[in-house]
Amino acid sequence: MRDLLLGIDVGTTAAKAVLFTLDGRLQALGQADYPLATPFLNAAEQSPEDWWQAVCRAIRQALTAVPDAADRVIGLAISSQAPTLLPLDRNGQPLRPALIWMDRRADAQVEQLKQALGAETIFAVTGNRADSFFLAAKFRWFQQHEAHLLARTHQFLQVNGYIAYRLAGVYSLDPAHAALMGLQDRATGTWSRDLLALCGLDPAQFPPISAGHQIIGEVTATAALATGLRPGTWVMTGSIDGTAAALEAGAIVPGTAAEMTGTSTVLLMPNAQGITDPALISIPHVVPGQHLLIGATVASGAALKWFRDTLGSEEVATASRLDRDVFDLLTEQAEVVAPGSGGLIFLPYLLGERSPLWLTEARGVFFGLTLATPRAALIRAILEGTSFALRHNVETARAAGAELHELRSVGGGAKSALWCQIKADVLGVPVALPQAAGGAPFGAALLVALGAGLIPDLASMVRDTVRIERVFEPNTQRHARYSDIYALYRDLSQHLRADFIRAAAVFGTEPHP
Repeated sequence: MRDLLLGIDVGTTAAKAVLFTLDGRLQALGQADYPLATPFLNAAEQSPEDWWQAVCRAIRQALTAVPDAADRVIGLAISSQAPTLLPLDRNGQPLRPALIWMDRRADAQVEQLKQALGAETIFAVTGNRADSFFLAAKFRWFQQHEAHLLARTHQFLQVNGYIAYRLAGVYSLDPAHAALMGLQDRATGTWSRDLLALCGLDPAQFPPISAGHQIIGEVTATAALATGLRPGTWVMTGSIDGTAAALEAGAIVPGTAAEMTGTSTVLLMPNAQGITDPALISIPHVVPGQHLLIGATVASGAALKWFRDTLGSEEVATASRLDRDVFDLLTEQAEVVAPGSGGLIFLPYLLGERSPLWLTEARGVFFGLTLATPRAALIRAILEGTSFALRHNVETARAAGAELHELRSVGGGAKSALWCQIKADVLGVPVALPQAAGGAPFGAALLVALGAGLIPDLASMVRDTVRIERVFEPNTQRHARYSDIYALYRDLSQHLRADFIRAAAVFGTEPHP
């Protein structure tokens, strides 16, 4: 009897494989980590082989936990970090490490694209701004710096597309990933000839675009040996981690948004109009008739991890001794600090910033340090500063026409009750916590159910399976207090913009310490 759905997510730091029953109940989870390489300033690369090996380990771990799991799996879909530049030769071999979404090496090429076509034209065509987060500038960098590899490139794949290729031996591309490339004509759904020409690309180098739930192939005998899956198991196209997280949170209609906090924070606001704004990101939702307006910051969970690695050695040792989560120990300290962190404001731009600043040169700032500042205030300031960054994106989206009445929080950051409450107080809207569903793999599993014909549509499945576990209501007084501090946060961010750029000119070429 085949009664299990397999959702896979390949994130920035780890791969997860999660087994679900047909009614959405989690049965087993496997996870495996992999490294991130930063060979020079603003570079961020990963080995596709590391992704594959991690996926294999994660799948085997999940399958081992459930009796006869391999024979019971109906199909699988993969969500992933996005977007990624990964060139493959005619034999399907990667020609270089993948440039992931964090990579900012192509800022000069962004300016070249703007000069060639105009920033307004690029936005009008693609629905998104010209920025090195999107792939167009990275493709132009690839053309200019590694032309010998471009000449050998047969296909460009995204992370989920590469894993699907290793599993089923077919090339694939989903609509959300296609939109994030920055090469697609939004009005026609075809590739922009002008943008392709500027990047030296041939449309034949991209797979055909298929819906996230479409069956694209079956697990091959070779992949079955590597993963433990049954040969012939269906493989669906999949999507980006953001659309999968929106499904997990139940963010499928305007007004109910989701925020996914892990290494970064991604705000996902459904809308039916296909709203665009040059300060945000616009992609199609996997739910038919819906789109997502996205605000994406770079270093939210990463900022807390930075504190742990740099200043949290005592908590790391205590967590190991007591078998506690080190982040719980950190946030417990922040609970005793009053809102406002004793006059300390944190700008969370530790690796530049995406929306709505779009400033590679931005850097992290603690503003307001005094000799009386306790260590715990730094922790709370990180939680508050990343929440201010979230509010900046929310306000930008609302100004563009998106609605927000309730925010649903998923991802590792949702485990902190204090962080969720701070977000509710900063935003002034309820923050709802869905019952643990396994993360983005749950959204991927729903795509399997739809593609296999087990459900009539995604919306009905989401309504039947997503349950709210807890709601953090905003406190009126704290919201007013945070609004005053937020105004100062915004002013600091704006006033420092020129200084960030100037500092990059002075220090930008120096190696990391």
